[in-house]
Amino acid sequence: MRHRSVTYSPEATFSALADPTRRAVLDLLRQGSQPAGRIAKAFPVSRPAISKHLRLLRRAHLVQQRREGRHRFYQLNPDPLKAVDSWLEQYRLFWSTSLANLKTFVEVEYAKETSRPSSKEEMKQRRLRK
Repeated sequence: MRHRSVTYSPEATFSALADPTRRAVLDLLRQGSQPAGRIAKAFPVSRPAISKHLRLLRRAHLVQQRREGRHRFYQLNPDPLKAVDSWLEQYRLFWSTSLANLKTFVEVEYAKETSRPSSKEEMKQRRLRK
């Protein structure tokens, strides 16, 4: 086997992940290496359809294939998912900052409302001043 540097294309990864069946195949492969037949049996679509999904996942480098006799085994390759994780990190930072700001705002507003006397108490205070 030749050793070569592989550059993962984020576009190919996102394209492969766009399909729910392909995402389900990746979820199945998280359990470990699986023969193509077992993967195909897990889905209500035809074997040729699963073969096409596996081919796209292979082209995106999300799965690796090995042959043992007549059987093909597929294994998850999580490395291309690092590009997805890196892209999502920007949004995690955005949402964590936005939610932290929202939390602070709500806490300040709640503190203002709970420290402010209620309208009944205000009316009592006014009557006592007269």
